[in-house]
Amino acid sequence: MSQQGPILIVSTGGRPSFAAALDETKLFPVIDAGWADAVRAVEQLRPGAVLISSFGIDKSAFAALAAQIAAREPYLPLIVIDPEARLPDNAIPFTYSGNHPERLFARLYSALRVRSLHATVMRRLDPPRRAVMSDIDPARDATVLLIGRGGAYPALSVALGERMGVVGALSIEAAAKHLNTRDIDGIVLGEGFAPRVVDAFLTVLSEDVRFRNLPVVVTTGNVQASYDLANLELIAGDPARVAASILPMVHQHAFEVHLSRMLRSIDANGLVDARTGLLTPAAFERDFATAVYQAQSGGSGLSVARFAFDPTHARAQFDGARIISRLMRQSDFGAACSDGSVIVVFAETDLRNAHMIARRLSAVMRHTRHGKRDTRAEPLVTVATLMPHDSAKSLLARLDDAAQRAAS
Repeated sequence: MSQQGPILIVSTGGRPSFAAALDETKLFPVIDAGWADAVRAVEQLRPGAVLISSFGIDKSAFAALAAQIAAREPYLPLIVIDPEARLPDNAIPFTYSGNHPERLFARLYSALRVRSLHATVMRRLDPPRRAVMSDIDPARDATVLLIGRGGAYPALSVALGERMGVVGALSIEAAAKHLNTRDIDGIVLGEGFAPRVVDAFLTVLSEDVRFRNLPVVVTTGNVQASYDLANLELIAGDPARVAASILPMVHQHAFEVHLSRMLRSIDANGLVDARTGLLTPAAFERDFATAVYQAQSGGSGLSVARFAFDPTHARAQFDGARIISRLMRQSDFGAACSDGSVIVVFAETDLRNAHMIARRLSAVMRHTRHGKRDTRAEPLVTVATLMPHDSAKSLLARLDDAAQRAAS
């Protein structure tokens, strides 16, 4: 992977130790700058990443630098070493240990992956348009998995829920299920588990390539940072501090996932919605009409389900759409609708099996919090199946009628 520019290190006074560690790898061109020159250095050098030493940090200069970096395209990683105060939303925290410099390299490479992905999307967008990190709102687009069962769990749930969607798990087994069925942008591992259980869980995460770049914050003590997890942080104490620390990493991961969906949409000639992973409404109407015609001509079954979410909470609809996109069969297809619902077509499926599939999908959508009101994501589900004289229009009309009866 090319870092597409040098690594810029901004510090006060003497050269920080992590800069020497980067020098020794001989993998990156490293350039040092003071706070007075930082903004100009970013503009002129066009670095691939910016690393900040928090020692003697100039807060006003840092705020200006962070704002400048946030506006750049493609995504420019900003990593702050050993932060002591709350960071801007685009600043990734990193707790440095001179004994494990490889952790810094892993964190840097993880961020550079996002930068390369962003550059690829920008290159392939036709017509060209902006795709920036500010498009991603963690409260709307990101989901963190909170695992724990101790006294701090409720406070962590509230602190995280004010900033992003939260999926709760009281056991490691439940957490594993969520990781396999949902798009998770970060993990907060709270108290209530024995050290060997925590060690086993982190080891499993580090051995699975799907999760090696997932942000993970552990709030309990006696945990070593030697796991092969690029975005692992050990942060104990105040729940608000934990939430503020993981937010930039979750934001970055949600942006990465969004960029991946954009690439799939580009590969599908724009027929896939980059935010949900389902078809766009226009593509759905075309494919649905074709599927109904083929089912009628061939005498095969076809069923359709509507998942109706609270229209005042769009986040619930998009979470549900992403879960459906992840779990539905390859032969099925669906779309998110403007009324807050998601419609899914089950090919070659009778009414009984369609009900069973819909119930399973709905069950996965439970237990997600959206902000302070603790809004749940479980939808109202209605199912209809294709009759001998149905058209695409009449089948959807019956589904709408069933949904109205169920709602009343």
